[in-house]
Amino acid sequence: MKLGKKIEAVLFYRAAPIKKTALCKLFEVNSEALESSLLELENKLSGGGTVLITNDTEVGLGTAPEADEIIENIRKDDLKRDIGKAGAETLAIVVYRGPITRAEVDRIRGVNSSYIIRNLQVRGLVERTSDKQIKFQITTELLRHLGISNKTELTDFEKIMNALENYERQQQTETV
Repeated sequence: MKLGKKIEAVLFYRAAPIKKTALCKLFEVNSEALESSLLELENKLSGGGTVLITNDTEVGLGTAPEADEIIENIRKDDLKRDIGKAGAETLAIVVYRGPITRAEVDRIRGVNSSYIIRNLQVRGLVERTSDKQIKFQITTELLRHLGISNKTELTDFEKIMNALENYERQQQTETV
C-alpha cells in the first residue's frame, strides 16, 4: 500500500490531527518522503468531500469547504437530539476517568466511541487536551451547567471513585 493511502487511513481512524514527526516515525520515513506523500494525498482528495489540512507541524482530514452548509445542517440536527444512553455513558466515563484517551473509552465501553465523543465535543461537553497524547476531558461549560466549579463537587464523587478503584484492582488480580 502506498504511503499516502496509509496516511489517509491513519488520519481517518484517529479523526484528529497528527504531528508530522509522529507519522515519520510510524512509517519509518524521512520528512521529504512524508511531504511528497502528503502532496500526492492532497491532490488525490482534491475535488472530493474531504480535504487534507496541514500546517508546519501537523496534518489532519477535514470536510471540503463546499460541504460546509450540509455539515452545518447535520451539526444543528445533532444538537437538537438527546445525547442518548451511549452519550451519557461516554460522558460519565470522561467525567470520572478524564482526561482519557479515546482508546481507553473504547476499551471501557467495548465499542468504538469516535462518533459519540465527536457528538459530545460538538455540544461543548468534552474537549481535547493539549497533551502529547490526545485525551478528552470535560469542559468548563459542562461544569457551569452542572452548577459546580470542579468535578470533585459531584454528588458521591469520592464514593464512586473509590468503587471504581476497588473494581479495577479486583479485575487486575483476577486476570493475573
